[in-house]
This record gives sequence, structure tokens and C-alpha cells, in this order.
Amino acid sequence: MQLASIAIHENQWTVTFPNDTTVTLTGSIQENFKNLQPVLAQHSFEGGYITGTDEILVDTPFGLMSLAQWITENYNVPFVYGTEESFAEKAQALVWSLDYYGYRPGKDEYSVESLLTVGNGFMGLRGTTPEMEIADENYPATYLASLYNAATSRVSGRDIVNEDFVNAPNLQKIYLVIDGQAIHIANNQLLAFKRHLDLKTGLFSSEAIVALDNGKQVHIQTKKFASMENVHEYQIDYRFTPLNFSGEVTLVSEADGTVYNYNVARYRSLNSQHLDIVKTQALDNKALLIAQTKQSKITIVQASQLSSEQLDLTRLEQAVEDEKVSQSLTIQAVQGESYTLTKAVYVDQYRVEETPKVCELANLSFATFEAAFEQSKAQWQKLWDTAAIEVSGDLMSQKMLNLHTFHILASASPNGNKNLDASVTARGLHGEAYRGHIFWDELFILPFYIVHFPETARELLMYRYRRLAAAKKDAQKLGLKGAMFPWQAGLYGDEQSQELHLNPISGEWKEDHSRRQRHVSLAIAYNVWQYFNNTQDLDFMEKYGLELMLEIAHFWESLAFFDESLQRYSIEGVMGPDEFHEAYPWSDKGGLKNNAYTNMMVVWLFEQINQLQKQLPADVFAKVQTKTGVNDEQIAHMAEIRHQLALEIDQDGIIAQYQDYFKLEEVDWEHYREKYGNIYRMDRILNAEGKSADSYKVAKQADSLMIYYNFSKETVDGILKDLNYQVPADYVKRNLDYYLARTSHGSTLSRIVHAQLGAMIGENDLAWKLYKEALNSDYRDIQGGTTAEGIHAGVMAATLFIPLTTFAGVDIRRPELHFEPNLPAAWDSIRFNLTIRKVDYQVFVDKNQISLQASQDVVVYVKNQKVQLTANQLQTIQY
Repeated sequence: MQLASIAIHENQWTVTFPNDTTVTLTGSIQENFKNLQPVLAQHSFEGGYITGTDEILVDTPFGLMSLAQWITENYNVPFVYGTEESFAEKAQALVWSLDYYGYRPGKDEYSVESLLTVGNGFMGLRGTTPEMEIADENYPATYLASLYNAATSRVSGRDIVNEDFVNAPNLQKIYLVIDGQAIHIANNQLLAFKRHLDLKTGLFSSEAIVALDNGKQVHIQTKKFASMENVHEYQIDYRFTPLNFSGEVTLVSEADGTVYNYNVARYRSLNSQHLDIVKTQALDNKALLIAQTKQSKITIVQASQLSSEQLDLTRLEQAVEDEKVSQSLTIQAVQGESYTLTKAVYVDQYRVEETPKVCELANLSFATFEAAFEQSKAQWQKLWDTAAIEVSGDLMSQKMLNLHTFHILASASPNGNKNLDASVTARGLHGEAYRGHIFWDELFILPFYIVHFPETARELLMYRYRRLAAAKKDAQKLGLKGAMFPWQAGLYGDEQSQELHLNPISGEWKEDHSRRQRHVSLAIAYNVWQYFNNTQDLDFMEKYGLELMLEIAHFWESLAFFDESLQRYSIEGVMGPDEFHEAYPWSDKGGLKNNAYTNMMVVWLFEQINQLQKQLPADVFAKVQTKTGVNDEQIAHMAEIRHQLALEIDQDGIIAQYQDYFKLEEVDWEHYREKYGNIYRMDRILNAEGKSADSYKVAKQADSLMIYYNFSKETVDGILKDLNYQVPADYVKRNLDYYLARTSHGSTLSRIVHAQLGAMIGENDLAWKLYKEALNSDYRDIQGGTTAEGIHAGVMAATLFIPLTTFAGVDIRRPELHFEPNLPAAWDSIRFNLTIRKVDYQVFVDKNQISLQASQDVVVYVKNQKVQLTANQLQTIQY
């Protein structure tokens, strides 16, 4: 490997390149860094190392970064501190390392905390240090899956009820008091601050040097993990060292029940108090805090145990208050000596119908930090062995794939979600945006679990099934049949979208149309079908899946009506995925008519009902028909609608996003790009100018084109044929070109969908550009601070699926597994595992060949060529 090196000695940097060219830079760190950039740009190197220093930090547009980290990320090659001999080992660790230096309080800090979150599917702990308190500067939080509570707020003379994802009591809290001054990161001078997340093991670590007002300095080191072995447990290792003084130091551990929701700035004026504290208790080195949500009456039990090999914890002082337990120890600390405290915490929650288990502090016990971490690490390794995607030739893609896999598994995992009534929120277990609700993002999330952890996919689908009664009730409220699943779902499964929206500028209340995105139910049906098609889990289909699909189909059958003006069936009053369009500009009524994505998905659903009636045992289908009340006459009506549902298609084959879409005005894109630069949120830009996106051909994200994310061109061709519509042979490219020119990508999911479409029509450079933007979207927080409110779980999961489907060419939607490899130029190869119909596959794809190994004898197709695989034998096919 052609390595460069940088030797640093005081203010002199000597840069040596593989061709033996040497450049010497002299000046301050920042001066040398500035001068280094054009030097690096002029030379070729495949990696490198820095000698003469353990670490050196430079100012960048992304804040403080390690010099080696900056070179690694900007040149996409491994750069480390050390020697040529240590390079290989250290380089391998880079794709598993997430490092942040310094402290940028506010939105930037909140974003860092989201990305440093550790979790296991049951709980998520934001990436804060134990000293941090809820503040504008930083935000510690403990999130438990499906921990919701509804609260009423008074807004402009109206009572508004919001169901929120609750920040649970904080037992992570540990801090020092020196000379009467409590050390909190936001309120003291930070001389150095670094945080690190090991993505492979789930270990968070931090290191800070803090200076007090009187000049005393203390070095604080912490380690933290949420156990993937015992998912109701997390542990913190807290170490401090006085650097320039000896004297009295008080170490404080708290169980803090005074927490509240504060993560999302726009929610802060609303009622954020969700907890009543039921019990606080301390016993020796242990503490207990039991809380209950005010409205939903969910009980949260947390208990902690402190341990230390060097501190005398029998001298702990206890302060038990109504909402808090404080345990403190005062010692005479010696300059240069380190003192360590370990805090282990047990966490559980119980719904109102459940009886909380008694937590007796006397019986509370934990493994040591080291032993518990090793157990958790082993469980993480099992997950990585199943779900890891390995690419060669692109270091930063590998790092982002690891980052996304980690956070999706932190949001839901086989370990944490077993028998857990929860699904994956739009922002994971990482933040409070969208109030922690579950949306159609499941469409993008479930495939990850279907192909890697089917048992977890089933658990996530059961979250929807348990809320089927609520969906049927919501449909009945509108005089409709079947199940109308909500756009925003939480604890109970009723609609959590607001009915009214306050315009902060005009002060007027208007109907909030977002709940009209009825296509969420079609995403649920699609996920049920995907799960069944790829697991052949007949037990699930008989007991739950078919019932879900029939009830959803019944809803759409009851919503469709025969439109005399079109001599076809129509569906109106809905919204598609494009949230920029809620209503017609010439109408006061909300919703749109004949949304193309929705209607084509309805046709597909009715086709599947027809197929399932043939595929499943007759007695099973009849039994579910009886249970749902969906009789043969209604199924026949679905078949009729399936052939006569309306779309609007122009003479060029462009499928209108919805009926009368072509009547909207065009946007002067050049004008707005020149005026605003970032035009992702064109709806807000137009609103600021007194206009409405409803009047323009401008999309937040793919809408009509979204159908091609779900299905192959052949399937969509079949849908259009079912509807008796004729389109040009190149209609997909025409539609992609047409809508791509009118889409602002206000949602990062839009990039994912368009990336797949680009690859579908051979626009590989476009596909890679959009995919890469999505892959880096949270890490670079490209939407202006939204990562502060939690990760974008749908995008992260989708970026893990596109490498399999679009680049390795896996198609799991057919009866047999198909491969059509199309690797991006940036990747030399890709390796991954997947489980389809109880067959485990190991897959390796490079530019010229694909190597496959299956756990059973099975037939697959490579470039439409039939390939017979023999169990446990590796077979390589050229393509």
C-alpha cells in the first residue's frame, strides 16, 4: 500500500509521500493545517500515518476534528496515528469508530448526542456524559420502546392534546462537587473533550479535562453501554483524576425523577411534564426510583447499584427526596491518583394492565462492568455476523454502513424486541422528533429485519396487528369499512396527527391534512406480504397477516366510488407520500383525488387478495373471511375496482401525481436556487413569499415514482395493464426525468427512492450520487440540524437495503431469489448474509462474478440464468 506520512515536531510538520516527495510546513497548528490541504490535494496516496504526537486537533466546518480523522474522511483513505508497522491494525478500526472532539452546545451538540446513542431495542441512552443535565446546551435522555403519554397544552385559546415519547427518569447521572462547585459540562471550562463510540461493541467512552473557576483541573473518563445480553440493564464506569491539586472531592450519583421532555425546540412551549414519581428509596449502595406516566399509567421501575474497588461505599450519604435519590461520597483526593465508580442500572416498564414486579433492593445484583460488557459484546458480535455488510474500495461507505446498522439494531433487535409490543419510531430510540411516533417509515425499515432477523420482523408486524381494532374504529368514524391505520401511531394505535394546525404568522387555526396520508395502511399490507413471501410463515398469515390484509383491502374497497365523469372508480380525499401537496389550490377541502401511488398500490393489494385466495388453504381463507366480514361479493368488487381505478396519464406517458396535477404552475427553480441556495424545503420558501406549494409542480419527495421502489418495472407494467392503460416503452425514464426535475428532496428518503430508480434505467452515476447523499445524511446532518432530534431510522434502514437490492441486485419479491448485480464504480466488492424462506445465504459480489453459498439445496437466478445451489457448497458464477 502506498502510504504517506506526517512527522510532527513542535510547530514543524514534515509530509512525505510514496514517491519520496517531502514538504515541510512551519507555523501554528491551524496555519499548518491550512497549508497542508493543497499539498495533499496534489499527491496520490492510499493511506498514511502521523508520528510525533498522540493526537492533534484542527478546526473544520464540522467542528474540531483529529487531523488523522479529517484526512481519512476527506480523502476516503485510512490515516492513523502511529507507525508504518502499526498502520494495518489501526486502519481496520477506523470503520468501527465514531469520534467527536470539543463541545458545540446547542443543536450541533444535540446532533452529536443522537449519533452517539447506545441502545438495544428496548432502551436507548443518548450520547451524553453522566454530568450533563437537561439544558439548551445538551440533552441527556433515557428512552424506552413504546413509552408514551398524552398531555394537554393550552395553545392560543385551544386545548391541544399530544401523545409524546417520554424521556424516562435519569439514573445515568454522576458528577463531582469541588469547593462547592458542581461540575457540569455546560457550566465549566472544558480544556479537552472527546467522545468515542465503538460501533462493533456498543461501548461509548468519553474523556474530559475540566477547569473550575479557581483554576483546579480534573480529568474525567467514562464508559457506558446498554447491554445487548440483558436488555434491561446498562452500566457506567466513571473515573476521575485531580490533575493539579489534592483535596476534598465529593462524588455524587443520582436517580433523578425531575426530568421532562426538551429535545425538540418547537415543542418546548407545550406541556412537557409526563411523570409522577411513585417511590424513591436508598439502601446502602443501591437506589430505587419508580415513576408512572400521568395519563397512560405506564410504570417505570429503575434501580441502581454502585460499586468500587478503591472507594469505601459504606460511607455513602443518602438523600432520599420525593422525586430524587442522591448518594454522595466525600474523599480526600490526591493529585494524580485516579478514582473509579461503577454504576449498574436495571430498567423495566409495565403497561397499566400489567402488574409491576417487586424490585427488592436487598436482592439487586449485577455482574461486574467488565463481565457484563463482555456478555453484551458477544451478543453484538452475533448480530454483526448476521447483518453486517462489507464493501471494499470505499472506506467511508463502510463506516456509514456500520453506523447505520448499529443504530437500526439499537432501535430494534432480536434481543430487545422479543415479546415487546413496539415498532421502530421514525427517529429510533434517539430523540423526540415526531413525538416518537411510528409512520409509514416501516416500509423502509422492515425489509432489513425480514432478510436478516425474520423473527424480529414478525414482532414488529405484531405491533400493527395489536392495533387493528383501533384502525377499524377510526375507519368507522368516517363511515368506512375495514381498517384505516393512522398516519402517526403510538401507544394505542389511534390517530395521533393533529386535527388542527396553528399558523404562527397569521394566528389562524386550519385543518391539518397530514392524517390524509392513508397510504400508510398500504405500507403495512406491503410489509405483511413481504414478510410472508420471504419467510413462508403460514402460522403468522393464518392468525394475523391475512386478517390485516383483508381489513386494509376492505377499507380501500369501501373508499373507492364509481366516478360517472371518468367512467372509472376514483379515490379522493387522500394525500400521497409528497407532503408538499395537501389540497387543491382552488378548493377549501383537504385531500387529493386519484393519487397515482395510492391507486396503484390499491390495485396491487387487490391483486394480492386474489392470489392469496388461491395460494392459502380454502378453509383458512374462509375462516378469516368470516372473522373480518369480507365476503365473496366484496372480493369480487375489489376485482372490479382493480381493473377500473383511475389514473391521469398524459400523451407522453407521464403519470400525474394526482388528478389535475398538470394544471399546477411550474416553479422557477433557477431563481430559487440562486436566491436561497438550499431549497430542500420549498414549501417553507414559498410560504415565506405568501405562496403555497399546493399551487406548484414541486415535490418534497418521490410520489408517483415511489411505486418503483416497492415493485419491479414488470410488476408496475402489470398494474397498468390491469387498469388497461397504454404507456410508451420508455415511460419509466420519462417519468423519472419529469419528476426529478420537480423534486426538492425535502425528505432524505427521496434520495433513496430516486437512487433505485436511477439504477433501474441505467443512470448509475445519478443513482450513486443520491445514494451517497442519503448514506451521509445523518452523519453530516444535511437537513440543518434535524439529527439533533434523533436519527432518521427509515433512511438508515433503506441505505442498508439498497446495497443488497440495487447494487448486488437481490430481488426478494419473486418466488425464487434473483440476482442482477450492478455494483457502483466506487465499490470493488460487497459481502453480506441473508435469510430467505428459511435458507441462509452467504453472498459475495465483485465486478465480474458472484459467489453464493446456501444452507440448503435451492434454485436461484443470476442475470435470469437458473443456478442450482448445493447445500453448504460455495458456487461462483460469472456475469
